[in-house]
Amino acid sequence: MYFIVYGLRRTPVTIILHENDLKVFLLPKDEDDNKNAIVEIRAGTGGLEASLFCADLFKMYEKVCSKKKWKLEIINISKSEAGGFKEVIFFFFLDYIYSYLKYESGVHRVQRVPVTGTKNDRLQTSTCSVAVYPQPNTDQFNLSKKDLKIENVYSSGAGGQNVNKNATAVRILHLPTGIQVKCQQERTASQNHEIAMRQLSSILYNQQFEEEMSKMTKFRKSQIGNMNRNEKIRSYNFARNAISDHRLSEVKTVPNIGNFLLGDYGYDILEEFRLKLDDIDAVDTLRDYLENTTKK
Repeated sequence: MYFIVYGLRRTPVTIILHENDLKVFLLPKDEDDNKNAIVEIRAGTGGLEASLFCADLFKMYEKVCSKKKWKLEIINISKSEAGGFKEVIFFFFLDYIYSYLKYESGVHRVQRVPVTGTKNDRLQTSTCSVAVYPQPNTDQFNLSKKDLKIENVYSSGAGGQNVNKNATAVRILHLPTGIQVKCQQERTASQNHEIAMRQLSSILYNQQFEEEMSKMTKFRKSQIGNMNRNEKIRSYNFARNAISDHRLSEVKTVPNIGNFLLGDYGYDILEEFRLKLDDIDAVDTLRDYLENTTKK
């Protein structure tokens, strides 16, 4: 596809555009796409099995991070009795990382024989919720000190030279909303304070982001839904070595899904899902944009 445009001196200039390039030019820009991302994974239904799945999902994203050479920073990990995670919260740092990860938000489901059971057990379904927030720029979202209650507290959990000896963990309460965050990953209170502040800013920014989006009645009305963490988006079936994206109604198979989660294979499948979801989202966004513009 090409266009002929005329410069100031009426000289014709030919511009060749591919379909994806044209989409980029036509679509209204998402202000959050170029931001860093904060990711929260929480164990859902399934007890200890869900906590093991939570750890598996984190390892999968960690492997993607390593492959893509992204920077990952852990904010908080809450471990379970089975060795999995009840919750893990972390940052991804890279320009446009939010645009790459935003379609991971929702409920992820695993169907497998329980790792904590016996070989005779039947397939069990466990879930985890994944939430991906854009991290606001410091000059875009400022927190007032009068709205914050900041405490230095002792770290919880086993291990570490400073754990339970020095109050290096930081807990911050946002008084107007009651939202509380805690960070104990680093060795010093100042480092944990910086991370906790970024986490709190991201949570509050995301609330504002969701409120604005909810006002748009037709926002993301396609298969993508509203990217709500309560919406089931993907299943990992160990018996069939299958990965299903429910928004696209597509199923992909791998040689061994356990190894896939451990990073033994590439992640072309997730990339393929992302590109298709991005195309669907782009069409809906453009349609809504044109409808709203026409009404005005």
